[in-house]
Amino acid sequence: MTYKVSVIIEKDENGYYAFCPELDGCQSQGDSFEEVMANIKEAIDLYVETLSDEERRVALNREILTTTHEVQVA
Repeated sequence: MTYKVSVIIEKDENGYYAFCPELDGCQSQGDSFEEVMANIKEAIDLYVETLSDEERRVALNREILTTTHEVQVA
């Protein structure tokens, strides 16, 4: 069975940081976007392998929605 997992990526002066809101503690980092994506994909695969069937069902059935809000700064 195939599921979608949300991945949030943040960039700062030290590189990229990625985490999955559905998978508590599943996170990774990298020096480039490509590296962080490869790292978080591996982290997700390893994390999901550790879950029981019930834990997997609960974690992977959450829907995470993101949006943006424009803020005007004076």
